[in-house]
Amino acid sequence: MNAYKHILAAIDLNEEASEVLNNVRNLARLYDARWSVVSVIRPLTYGYTGIETAALGHVVLNFEMEAQVMARKRLAELCAEVPEDRRHVLIGSPAVEVRACAKAIGADLIVIGSHGQHGLGLILGSTANGVLHGSPCDVLTIRIK
Repeated sequence: MNAYKHILAAIDLNEEASEVLNNVRNLARLYDARWSVVSVIRPLTYGYTGIETAALGHVVLNFEMEAQVMARKRLAELCAEVPEDRRHVLIGSPAVEVRACAKAIGADLIVIGSHGQHGLGLILGSTANGVLHGSPCDVLTIRIK
């Protein structure tokens, strides 16, 4: 079994995040590892590819900036024991950004929750599946009940 040194918790900022975080805390204790956390905000335009974003640029920018501020506050509440420089709030495609964050910080394990209820997600959730494929390190999925 690998002795993990740096674990990345990838979470949504909802009530289920605590399930993933509790598992990461336990793993970090078990391996005497440090851990970081990442949450990814989908861009406002993610679901609205047909709208003219140039005309709404300031609205999009303000929304995303406010979403980042709120996400940082929520991360601070959920995992105050993690130093601020290891709490990451990113904007983009969740799977892509989680993989990039893991690579950038040198994580050797990503822990992510999965409902496993849709499409290929019968095995893994779509984000968890996306993180797994192309991940620079091991991935552990936590079944969210």
